[in-house]
Amino acid sequence: MITHRARAALLAASLLLTGCGGAAASSSQRATASSDTASTATPSAPGLPAPEMSVQSAPRHIPGLGPETLADIPASARQVVVATGQDRDSPLSTVVLYHRFETGWKAGPAWPAHNALRGWTDHHTAGDLRSPIGVYGLTDAGGRLRDPGTRLPYDQSSGGFDSPGTGFEGEPLDGSFDYVIAINYNRKPGTSPLDWTRPLGAKRGGGIWLHVDHGGPTHGCVSIAEQHMKELLRALDPALHPVVVMGDHASLAR
Repeated sequence: MITHRARAALLAASLLLTGCGGAAASSSQRATASSDTASTATPSAPGLPAPEMSVQSAPRHIPGLGPETLADIPASARQVVVATGQDRDSPLSTVVLYHRFETGWKAGPAWPAHNALRGWTDHHTAGDLRSPIGVYGLTDAGGRLRDPGTRLPYDQSSGGFDSPGTGFEGEPLDGSFDYVIAINYNRKPGTSPLDWTRPLGAKRGGGIWLHVDHGGPTHGCVSIAEQHMKELLRALDPALHPVVVMGDHASLAR
């Protein structure tokens, strides 16, 4: 029987330049990666608080986020996706979409999620099987299936978002990239999630996405159920400058 550690080593070796998006690269994109040096809008979409909900008791700050984390959230951000890991070395997390009103932040539902096999890190590198901690923009989306109604730029590709093979627990990966949202960690904003530009260099990894959950840990991405991905895609609005805040509970509380 192949242990999780052995499986992780094999998969890490095959994904030295990528994160969860590794399986989605075409041959030309892999070649490019190898050569690379490395306003209060009224919410109406699923995943946002309903307009009729009271916001009088909304907290002024997002619960669970400490002063260092809060300071990294741009003042312009009125939508914040918070992915909170159970602990530093756990692949289990929870995702909540917050919307900022004049009186404070209102939370949407809490969705169960997975993050990287080995948990979280403040200094992500290619193949470390940890998700990067931090605050990152959400500007671009895509997937194998047609646009479900997002306001983000959406790149549909029947081949670029293939996800063959099995995960760390033997679960099939097929359909994992039916819907994805690129997390702006070591990538060029305003491009397709399939773009392999790595501003920090290839050694710092990349291809970190929000994507459809396949029932097990990821290589570095955050994954939620397909229905929740569709709700999130429909809810996010570029005019509200959405970001994701991601990390284990203790790190986000700093």
